[in-house]
Amino acid sequence: MNVAAVDIGTNSARLLVTDARGAELERPMRITRLGQGVDVTGALAPEAIARTVSVLAEYRALCDRHGVTRVRATATSAARDARNSEEFFDQAERALGVRPELLSGADEARLSFEGATADVAPQLGPFLIMDIGGGSTEIVVGAHEPEQLVSLQLGCVRMSERHLKTDPPSADELRACQSDVERILGATKIDARGVRTAIGLAGTVTALSAMELGLPRYDATRTHHSTLTSQQVEQAFSKLARAPLAERRALLVEPQRADVIVGGAAVLLGCVRHFGVAELLVSEHDILDGLAASLR
Repeated sequence: MNVAAVDIGTNSARLLVTDARGAELERPMRITRLGQGVDVTGALAPEAIARTVSVLAEYRALCDRHGVTRVRATATSAARDARNSEEFFDQAERALGVRPELLSGADEARLSFEGATADVAPQLGPFLIMDIGGGSTEIVVGAHEPEQLVSLQLGCVRMSERHLKTDPPSADELRACQSDVERILGATKIDARGVRTAIGLAGTVTALSAMELGLPRYDATRTHHSTLTSQQVEQAFSKLARAPLAERRALLVEPQRADVIVGGAAVLLGCVRHFGVAELLVSEHDILDGLAASLR
């Protein structure tokens, strides 16, 4: 019995198809930028809805091709923030065949923890999970299950749209962005003392890993369970922040992330500094894997 999970995020829409044993059959990702402008307008833009729905129709065709019998789709930060999310869900259901569930930030954090820790040796815990999305960042601490969790209004799209207006970002814009990240993190009550392993999830983290590894093209087998030191995160942020958009595109294996990567790197750097992370384990397994596991 093949199953499929769909994660409809602020920046991207992703699909995971697995067989009955949990073996991965397909894992495409498309940048759809569903959350375009939501931080300012409080609504999903018609063109953003259209882009995302088109990708969901493509994903339904892939599910049909694999003989998928069960599908679970979820929407996260952008849909949580938008007053017209039901309009989007109507169109998404017609395209995909199932209606997306609107995940709370806490549910998103729990699924991220489950996905990220599933293939990590338990003795490496307790874990600190940092899932940096387009509109929100989920922070989870726990050994075998989440013990502390929070969903923060931090993400690569949100920070980029809110603060980074020029190309490349000005020094004042970068300071404002970093100050905003520090302010939001400073208000959290997450206690990461005693954590043995920090794990970073989602596109910003894997993009920085691919850049550090010097990959010519995206290769999840190389980025999964690679590591990033705090110094490497600092250097990557500095390099990306100084580079104009065209240069950032050339630096990334996924050039379509170039316009929001500085905002995402600012969030990652803020998390690394705030929690005193010396080394980060990069994971390609996240909320999608948690969703797929719930179907088996």
